[in-house]
Amino acid sequence: MCGIVGYVGPRPGQELLLRGLEKLEYRGYDSAGLSLVAGEGIESIRAVGNLSFLREAVHARAAVIAGGGVAVAEPPPTTGIGHTRWATHGAVTEANAHPHSDTEDRVHIVLNGIVENHLDLRRRLVADGAEFTSETDAEVVAHLIAAHYAGDLLEAVRAAYGDLRGHYSFVAVCADEPGLLVAARKETPLVIGLGEGESFLASAVPAFLRETRDVIYMNDDEFAAVRAGAIELVDAAGRPREPRPERVEWDEDVAEKAGYETFMLKEIHEQPGAVAETIGDRLPEGERIELDAGLSEEQLAGIRRVVVVACGTSYHAGLVGRYAIEQWARLPVEMDIASEYRYRNPVVGPGDLVIGITQSGETADTLAAMRLARRAGATVLAVSNVMGSQATREADGTLFTRAGLEIGVAATKTFVSQVAAMYLLALKLAELHGTLEPDDLLRLVEEMRRLPDLLADVIESVDGPVAQVAEEWQHAGFFLYLGRHIGLAVCLEGALKLKEVSYIPTDAYAAGEMKHGPIALLDQRTPVVCVATDAPVLEKMLSNVSEVRARGAHVLAVATEGSLEVAEHAESVFWVPRTDWILQPILAVVPLQLLAYRIARARGLNVDQPRNLAKTVTVE
Repeated sequence: MCGIVGYVGPRPGQELLLRGLEKLEYRGYDSAGLSLVAGEGIESIRAVGNLSFLREAVHARAAVIAGGGVAVAEPPPTTGIGHTRWATHGAVTEANAHPHSDTEDRVHIVLNGIVENHLDLRRRLVADGAEFTSETDAEVVAHLIAAHYAGDLLEAVRAAYGDLRGHYSFVAVCADEPGLLVAARKETPLVIGLGEGESFLASAVPAFLRETRDVIYMNDDEFAAVRAGAIELVDAAGRPREPRPERVEWDEDVAEKAGYETFMLKEIHEQPGAVAETIGDRLPEGERIELDAGLSEEQLAGIRRVVVVACGTSYHAGLVGRYAIEQWARLPVEMDIASEYRYRNPVVGPGDLVIGITQSGETADTLAAMRLARRAGATVLAVSNVMGSQATREADGTLFTRAGLEIGVAATKTFVSQVAAMYLLALKLAELHGTLEPDDLLRLVEEMRRLPDLLADVIESVDGPVAQVAEEWQHAGFFLYLGRHIGLAVCLEGALKLKEVSYIPTDAYAAGEMKHGPIALLDQRTPVVCVATDAPVLEKMLSNVSEVRARGAHVLAVATEGSLEVAEHAESVFWVPRTDWILQPILAVVPLQLLAYRIARARGLNVDQPRNLAKTVTVE
């Protein structure tokens, strides 16, 4: 989720790059850096922390140069690249901050995304004499380009691209070709800005919107040679592509939202990328899961019981994880609301894995529950989105979700990323405990690889039908959500979203419990949202749906494509793509997110800042 900027033109580049990074800081703020082509070399400066620390480092360096009477390059550098980092590989250190360079310091790169085969490439490059200075996956790109370089940076980038696996975009500069930026895109965004005698590159339009509104959106498997007054595009085979400039008419507020009307909608659409980042290199070829969580395989193999502690959306993600761990790894899992767990005298200790799920890593109740478990001798794993947060410092290990910054208070991409992380953990435990046949493990890995694309499909396909239903039911006085087994977790999360942003009273119930009270609430004015995706309990769920309809309530169902029997039991159906039934929640939650969103918008409410709520609860 990192941010990339690049500039080439007649103006001093340093301040333009810094201003561009400020507009992209929402994409990462662990560390940042710049590289500027100056004279016959490249000057680079990096700093740990948010962009204020990079600005301080830039000013301090200028003061040292001025105080020492060192000659400054004249004119100031006018070609450069910048980066703000959301750490995935390697700790948050200056050495791991971008830009990265090759051994001879002639090629510098900035990268957003993940290089899945970086370990194999690193071994090969080291054997050929490359000297690495960081723990990152990105550094291999600089060394690869340098290894292929023979006087043509564009050709070297294309050759290096052929060696890489993963999803990423990157921009390279070379001391031997000043006045040139070369970019490549594979499944992560990159856009070119066209100015008067100058050009820009960035992960998103806001980075250069104040300078130009004329843009070229790069496509996957496309390369760009960007000069001050010229853009050359080629495909992977080197064939020229015609640049197609577009005019952006956004104001700056809309630009911050990448053209979406709200941050919540933007973040719903960012979910495929967030899941791709979370699972990425952790699902390599073969049967082994690379969890990268700081716990040894011996520790995980010795686990005899799992306890999940969390609050709100994180609790619902943990509930999905419970079903996956029990189904695949055959380990007992206990779920606890962290604010309750901390005041119990729980039976917990050695042999237990206690998982604290907290997006921010600062949720007070979850932190207290994790401390309690650790004092009792349990192994504690944090599932968090923020490196360096309190949860990551206090846990024995951390499984990062890599969702990027989420600004909307109602968590969306947080949920799907946490669920994806819990699936990874469940598969790793199954692998180590030998509870899945190799063929089943491989099948599930392949199904997980498909999730980002399936998420993109369902977001595109259901928004229209959801908007129509939202218009019809925006004035409802009460919603009931029903689900069974793993679908119950989806119902709980969907109902929470509706309460958070629409302020409509909503209840979520296990469908089998409906007859024990909630059925009394139903009449002809009641919309009932039923999660009826493929599962061993689908037949039971449809029986509950029939009971709802017999009371005159209106059924809105979430179902798996092709499940025609669901359509016979519901007035409205939101279809989601078919995948393994345990993986369905990560898709089934999307229509419920959009339903909450569209109802709230129809009611004229501010979905990004719902009343009485805060993004992170750091007090009891």
